[in-house]
Amino acid sequence: MEHVIKKIVILGSTGSVGTQTLDIVRAFPELFEVVGLCNGRNTDLFKKQIDEFKPAYFNTLGEVESGYGGAKFAPAEEIASLPEVDLVMAATVGCAGMPPAIAALRAGKDLALANKEVIVMAGSLLIDAARAGGSKILPADSEPSAISQCLEGEASDPSRLIITASGGAFRDRTWDSLAHVTPEQALKHPTWTMGPKITIDSATLMNKAFEVIESRWMFDIPFAQIDVTIHRQSIVHSMVEFEDGTLKAQLGPTSMLQVIQHALLYPERHANSNLPKLDAMKMGSLTFEEMDQSLYPCFELALEYGKKGGTYPAVLAGADEAAVQLFLDGKIKFTEMPDLVAKTLSAHESITAASVEDTIDAARWATETTLIRHNQTTILS
Repeated sequence: MEHVIKKIVILGSTGSVGTQTLDIVRAFPELFEVVGLCNGRNTDLFKKQIDEFKPAYFNTLGEVESGYGGAKFAPAEEIASLPEVDLVMAATVGCAGMPPAIAALRAGKDLALANKEVIVMAGSLLIDAARAGGSKILPADSEPSAISQCLEGEASDPSRLIITASGGAFRDRTWDSLAHVTPEQALKHPTWTMGPKITIDSATLMNKAFEVIESRWMFDIPFAQIDVTIHRQSIVHSMVEFEDGTLKAQLGPTSMLQVIQHALLYPERHANSNLPKLDAMKMGSLTFEEMDQSLYPCFELALEYGKKGGTYPAVLAGADEAAVQLFLDGKIKFTEMPDLVAKTLSAHESITAASVEDTIDAARWATETTLIRHNQTTILS
């Protein structure tokens, strides 16, 4: 069977999802051409990626001269919307990925979305951009990908989405006992290997609230019909219930490779010997528990402001990004993160009909305000 080469751009190519995306590209050189790579400041790895994949365009915050490896430097929004591009992988961390993601959708490019913050910040704007461009948003994150796969082929709308959560690094501890945990302890996720930002968000369960907000937009379903359950084994990635009582679940190993490959090759599936497999005979018992929200104050806070809409979700994402970095840098305690985010949210005056620019400005304001508030508190104390 002859396949058309899919021309792709990767935003965040040197991060966890970005490097795994390139692993999939390596496995199928006859199916993909890398047109553009964008990254942050990991210059050494980025140059190696340019040397190997020979993109025509790149964007970086690091020190790479235009023309390196035959590639031209260009703005990320321009690269993501190039006429020849078929699909853009949004694998950046945090709020910076929003402008190129919106640009790609408006230009009619399919968007493989691994960056939760982008759709949390501006779900309606992202959906509107996809409709305007005639493009698809393909989930490249395990839980929304699981939901999407459960919905494929169904003519009926779901009655309930059930998102699973491992519970994070501190799932067997009380919130009060976490005041002195270290970043190293918080980064020891019990089942997944991920980047530092999402691993900390998993420990606070902020990431699960983000997935609820993401699912509300991606699957056009009310918040009231989305539940979260603690599933310690992380084998069932999410479930969908239908009106007749049927419950569909998507199971898989704790690997992002299957999720990324599904998004890149959608709607096709291809054999890949590099993908880990799940042995149903060896996976043992699967357990599901009700989530104790008292252990995860970030979850309730995020849902409260996610439901308010306007520019509150953008402020939520920006404030969380700053709070997580402060914790990783050893400047605040783990248990101080929700209070710091809450204070930034309470100081914000939301704009109801927010534009893309309003949303980006709100997220930047939140990040700066959270950092300034911490610095002022430190000086006063």
